[in-house]
Amino acid sequence: MVDLDTLVSISRRFGADPEWVLAGGGNTSYKEASRLHIKASGFALGTISSEGFCCMERAALDAIWDRSYPEGTEAREAAVLADLMAARSPGETKRPSVETLMHGLFPQAYVVHTHPAMVNGMTCARQGEEAFRRLFGEEAIWVPFVDPGYVLALEVKRAVEAFRMAHGCGPQLMFMQNHGLLVAAEDAAGIERLSSMVVSRIGAELRRRPRTEAVCVDIMSALALSAFLAILPAQPAHVRLRADAEIIMRAESARAFSPLVRPFSPDHIVYAGHEFLHVEDPAMVLAAWMDFEERNGTAPRIIVIKGIGALSFGPTAASAETAMHLFEDACKVAAYSESFGGPRHMSQDQVDFIRNWEVEKYRSSLSGT
Repeated sequence: MVDLDTLVSISRRFGADPEWVLAGGGNTSYKEASRLHIKASGFALGTISSEGFCCMERAALDAIWDRSYPEGTEAREAAVLADLMAARSPGETKRPSVETLMHGLFPQAYVVHTHPAMVNGMTCARQGEEAFRRLFGEEAIWVPFVDPGYVLALEVKRAVEAFRMAHGCGPQLMFMQNHGLLVAAEDAAGIERLSSMVVSRIGAELRRRPRTEAVCVDIMSALALSAFLAILPAQPAHVRLRADAEIIMRAESARAFSPLVRPFSPDHIVYAGHEFLHVEDPAMVLAAWMDFEERNGTAPRIIVIKGIGALSFGPTAASAETAMHLFEDACKVAAYSESFGGPRHMSQDQVDFIRNWEVEKYRSSLSGT
């Protein structure tokens, strides 16, 4: 059996650091001669063991590129998923990451895909690609946002092949618009070196960092909020409150909140919802809540209230905490994006795809959200 100790170590190093990965986000892989080991769905990088990786046959994965798939989204993704499941090694029962094909395109032994807020401050910004060209030039590839799954894998394949034609080798870095970062190297030291280089270059461009210091909130507003929670039509099982300087600033007005009106990335949708509810008057929270439910057919996971801060809701304590972490991440991305021309959100079509995609529904079910 192949030794996966290095892959486990790399995965935990990045997965346990919230500056790189939150909740069930991110994935890692390792290639040997004929097989690829990739994080399986339902496992968190921060605590993963060798049992959390799905073993795939590389020849079977490569054969997928020669197949034709239906044009319709649901039929196509279902067919690709079936072929991915069939490409598992004999005896393997876990479900591989939906980004398995993408990992297989990089020739390096180790691949680490993360969603650091600082990097996404650039990838989720209006001038993000321009900044990428300036900072990384010919060292990396940039992939525009397309529907995740097979369509994304095809887009990455084109970018990798173009890079290989131009440079005679595969890329080590990939920046994905409204998504994240991928680093590929032959060993753990290479992954560390490249990751540090990316953060250093982007960090040197920042004009402002998010203000995460805690602030005191108005006690009367907090009491009014408690009264509101007591009369909700459906009592949230678990609630979390955050009130740092960045959140309080965003809650102040519709204009201040505008960078958060739409999602930045798929993970924000999966773990914190496709829309954050903003209310300036605490007395109007109940009416705003009911309006949100009527428009969306579901209750909000995040409410941002002027003078109070942000509240997250979830069926479990862990899901409420995770939703808050992802909202805080969105606040950080918004702050970092100011250095790269301001925020660039996902389009409505892109949001709808994520909300209805079987893969993300499956991932959401595993997270208890």
